[in-house]
Formats: sequence, C-alpha cells, structure tokens
Amino acid sequence: MNDKQASVDVVIVGAGFAGMYLLYRLRQLGMTAQVLEMGDNVGGTWYWNRYPGARCDAESLAYSYSFSAELEQEWQWTERYATQPEILQYAEHVADRFDLKRDILFNQKVTSAVYDQSRNEWHVLTEQGHEARGHFCVMATGCLSVPQLPAIEGVTDFQGPRYQASLWPHDGVDFSGQTVGIIGTGSSGIQAIPVIAEQAKHLYVFQRTPNYSVPAVNGPLDAQWVEQFKQNYREHRRYHKLGLSSGFGDLEIEPVERTPAAESAADLSDEQINEILEARWQRGGAFFLGAFADALANPDTNKKCANFVRNKIRTIVKDPATAELLCPKDHPIGTKRICVDTGYYETYNRDNVTLVDVRSDPIQRITATGLQTQSHAYDFDTLVLATGFDAMTGALLGMDIRGEGGAKLADKWAEGPKTYLGLAVNGFPNLFTVTGPGSPSVLSNVLVSIEQHIDWIVDCMQYMQGNGYARVDADVSAQEQWTAHVTEVASATLFPQGGSWYLGANVAGKPRVFMPYAAGVGAYREVCDAVTADGYRGFEFS
Repeated sequence: MNDKQASVDVVIVGAGFAGMYLLYRLRQLGMTAQVLEMGDNVGGTWYWNRYPGARCDAESLAYSYSFSAELEQEWQWTERYATQPEILQYAEHVADRFDLKRDILFNQKVTSAVYDQSRNEWHVLTEQGHEARGHFCVMATGCLSVPQLPAIEGVTDFQGPRYQASLWPHDGVDFSGQTVGIIGTGSSGIQAIPVIAEQAKHLYVFQRTPNYSVPAVNGPLDAQWVEQFKQNYREHRRYHKLGLSSGFGDLEIEPVERTPAAESAADLSDEQINEILEARWQRGGAFFLGAFADALANPDTNKKCANFVRNKIRTIVKDPATAELLCPKDHPIGTKRICVDTGYYETYNRDNVTLVDVRSDPIQRITATGLQTQSHAYDFDTLVLATGFDAMTGALLGMDIRGEGGAKLADKWAEGPKTYLGLAVNGFPNLFTVTGPGSPSVLSNVLVSIEQHIDWIVDCMQYMQGNGYARVDADVSAQEQWTAHVTEVASATLFPQGGSWYLGANVAGKPRVFMPYAAGVGAYREVCDAVTADGYRGFEFS
C-alpha cells in the first residue's frame, strides 16, 4: 500500500488482538482494510508491557483466539498463565499464519480521525503524515494502552535510569547490584516487584494503596492434560462466551458450569466460609472471588472474603507492621481489579526489600538521586514507575476524533463516556469501538469480549451490505438509556466504592463514571443478540 495514502473499506486503529481479528474477519467478507499501528509489530498491550514478571491473569488456554479450531489445536502453551514473551510470540504466530501483516502499517501513531459527511467516509491521519480513508473506522485501541506518569513534582528530574512498566525497553533491564525504587503496587507492580527483588541489591517499594492479590499457583502445563482438555475445547469456549464458567479459564478436563459454592456467606459458619475460600486460594487465580454469588453486591459477604485475604497476608508476611501496611482496608475486595501474583507477599520477607507507606508519609518530590517524602530522603540507582493507565477512554481521547458537524468526541464525553453498548457513539456514524466504555471489557477475559465485539461489528457491516445501507449511527435516546443502565447495574454492586481506574479515579480531572458493564459477558451477549434480532434496535441506518 502507498506509504502516504490509502483508501479502503475499513480503517482499523491498533494491531493488538482486536485489530488482528477484525482484519481476518473483513478479508472473509471480501472487504479491504488497513490497520494503523503505533508500534513496529503486532501484539498491542503485550508489545508494550515487557516489565519483569509481566504475565496474563487469565489462563492461557482461555486467553487465546477461539475463531480457528486448527489454531487452538496447533498452538502449545507452556504455562497455566502465559508470560508476556509467550503471548507476544503467539500474536506474531497468528499474524504470520493468516498473513495479516501485509495490511498493517507499523510505526504510525494516529493523531486524528475526522468524519467527512459529504463523502460519508473517515479520514484518519498519523503523526508520520500517512492518511487513510475508509467507509468505516474501527477503534481497536485497547483499554489499557495509555500509560500515565504520576502527578509527583520532579518526576522527570531523576538523573539515573527511569523505566515505566508499560513502556519497558525491548532488550530488558538487569538490576543486579543496584538499589531500586519502585512507585506503584497495582497489577504491574505486584508482578514486577518479586522479580526485581531477586536481582536488586536493595528494593524500596513506595506504596500508597495496598491491593488485594491472590496466588496464581502457576506452573508448567502437563502435555497429556492439555491434550485431553483440547478434546473438549469447543465446549469450553462456549461456556466462556456465555459466562457459564469464570471466562478466565477452567482446570477441568470436562467443561463444567461453574456454580458458586454458595449464594451468600450469610448463612454459613466461619469454619465453612474459610473452608470454601481456602479451596479457592489453593486452586489459585481470580476464580477466588467467585466463591460466593453476592461477593460484589453484599457488604457482609465481601467483608468475609476480604478478612480471609488479610489474614493470609498476616500469615505470610513475618513482620507484623509490614503485613498490616499490605492489608487493604479502604475498598471492598474486587472493586479494584483483583491481582494474581507469584510470591508477592513472600517478597516482603526478604532482607533486601523495604516497604514505604507513602499514605502516612507522602512523597514530596522526586529528586536527581531518588525521592523525598515528608520525613525522609531515599537514594537509589534506578527508578521504576508502575503507576497505571488512563484506562478505557485514554486512547480515544488522546486522538482528535470528530464526527458529524465537526463535533469532538472529547466534548461529547466531557462529563464521562456515553456509548450505545460500548460499540458506537451517537453523532459518529460508521465509527465502532472495540471493548469500549459501556461493555464488559476489563471486567472479563478480554479475548472473549474482543471476539464477541468484532463478530457483532462484522455482522452489522454484512447486514448493511445486504440491505443497501451506507451509514449507521447510534440513536441518541438508545445511547442515553444504555448509559443509564450501565450506571444502574454498577450501582447495584460495590464497584463504585473502589475508587479504581474503572471509575477513572487514578487520573486527575477525569470524570468519575463507572465505565465497564458489570452484568457480565453472558448477559451482555444476550442484550447484543436481542438488539440484532430486533433489526438492530437503537441504531439508525440510511
């Protein structure tokens, strides 16, 4: 394709798992597409996030494409929870196996996407001067793709090596013999800290908010077990898509519908509750929180789950004061994404690890040689920032996206994102978002949600082709009703109490709106299927 200009049926922004699968599906329809990707290879979040210990929190046999039975049979995962290098290798394998790269333009950072009403097409421009024109534009930009620097004075003043978890050097970092400071104890920090601690001379962990984490119980996959599992792969996939299992993976050879051990902890003795939770803890993974059906709705049940984890922390961490600092007490368990770790709490038993509580002793500024808290100066050789993302809306609002009449998406979303089904935005015809705000997205195994969204988008394009339609837009009243419904569902849970990035609470000035759809992938799929069956109710075609 021309390096400076392309005219296609569909312009796709992002070559992660969503962009690659969409390209594959469009080719099946005989539609032309160009993918614009900021990196120099496929993989999306797994291309950028190369920090030590980076690993998926969904089981590898579930966190993979289901569209090709041949692909899922031929690819062999090595561990229960795949590492970043293995997931990236898988993405590259898919791109090569289906010859996707010939329609992907790498090293292209999209700066704007503008709808030309007179021609009913999208003009997408990149920082490098490339222009792609398409009848449709699909934002496959990912929910966790815009890393953010912490709002700390002097953050760029540090004179030693400074690394950001989600922008990690491709050739890795050796911390041997170094004193290291790391800011942030979210998912990235919890994965990186044990690995850095094994290498570093000394590691200072600066923690503002402790997070709940459960053991992964990771390990190599047994080849014979995998072979038996794969005999039932199609049925496992069906369960994932309908939300009948955790969606994050199954350990059973035969797929089973995962029913909670109990509807509620209310009628159980402490001994029974501990027995149920202990079994989940020993099994490992985010599956832990599914022990009780009302764990994210009933404060009493939630408190019992939280107390169990806090008692585990106190048992694992030998120093009582450190253990207490690691015990989350300011949010219900699960209302911030629960972390899955390998040896995280055990790491604080090492002599070369110091936990610094910056809630009681706030960071004043980062200095040339370390950082200064209210009461103490810390010096280190290397600084690591594991301070998270501008999640879900960051990538979309980082571009200048303009719809009908030049209306800016940033203005439309000034009080928080509004979408119809997390798929479309009123006033932005022929523009689709994959796993956008208003869909299960980050509350699910994202691969399951990506495939469902792409299939829906492609079916909609096919419907338009079959009916002679050139343009589709979300109805404004349908959008308002859906946005209200998303809020209503979240309000029936404890999620809004979490103060998490689900709400945008980690980004200064961002509207506090609970963005994902909390009813689950099964319920959401039913809604989308019903909309389709009813002639794409809530969408306007012309």
